[in-house]
Amino acid sequence: MNDRDRKPPYRKAGGKSFEKGRKFAPRSASRPVWRERDSGSDGPAILYGWHTVSAALANPRRKIRKLLLTENAARRLAEENIDPRVTPEIVRPQLIDQQLGPDAVHQGMLAEADPLPSPDIATLKQEGIVLVLDQITDPHNVGAILRSAAAFAVKAIVTTARHSPEATGVLAKSASGALELVPLVLVQNLARALTALNERGFLTVGLDSEGSDDLSKVELREPLALVLGAEGKGLRQLTRETCATVARLDMPGEIKSLNVSNAAVLALYVGASRLGLMPK
Repeated sequence: MNDRDRKPPYRKAGGKSFEKGRKFAPRSASRPVWRERDSGSDGPAILYGWHTVSAALANPRRKIRKLLLTENAARRLAEENIDPRVTPEIVRPQLIDQQLGPDAVHQGMLAEADPLPSPDIATLKQEGIVLVLDQITDPHNVGAILRSAAAFAVKAIVTTARHSPEATGVLAKSASGALELVPLVLVQNLARALTALNERGFLTVGLDSEGSDDLSKVELREPLALVLGAEGKGLRQLTRETCATVARLDMPGEIKSLNVSNAAVLALYVGASRLGLMPK
């Protein structure tokens, strides 16, 4: 069987088409695989890892520009009947290592894709739960929050266009495919976005260790917006003032604060349970 007969179709790295085509830019040791939005970059999303890339391939709204696969990864896609949608380039794992760095667990898959469009906050359905992130900049945390949001059927995540990591690289990997499932709503001003949610009937609840009530005792209703602040800094003053209420997460142990991604999981569980959204 020759290369042309194989499924999915692919080009071997090293051929003329590969050499003349646009390559992924090499990654320097000092350049991270995520960028803060302050940089103003509107470049492509770099996606890697099985769950991240396969979810992107399954999402018809995601435009794939380029796909690098190892032979094992290409074989796995074929075995699981996943359409690569573009002609992949078959490469050795070391080439992907060069693009991402040796610590990235890419599982032989690297895709360059267009960012997904950001919905307008006015289009959010007035049901269920949304999460609002107040300047949470760590891509691992945002990715983990996205993954939890997908697990709890969160309708959207609202975050600022500045002071937040782009939906690429480490964030996408940490989200493990959730980028394709939970819309990211990017806003210029978080206080105005919260005001818009208040006016549209959302109950906006800020989470803070100094909150006046335990979240489990606050009277919750749909649609609900849970607002999370950055670790260390917490909610900004204007964010706190714009929320309808500010609540805390009470815990029985000696440590009273949680990593923000863990706090998000606990808050989502409390919210979904109180609203009757958990499976029966």
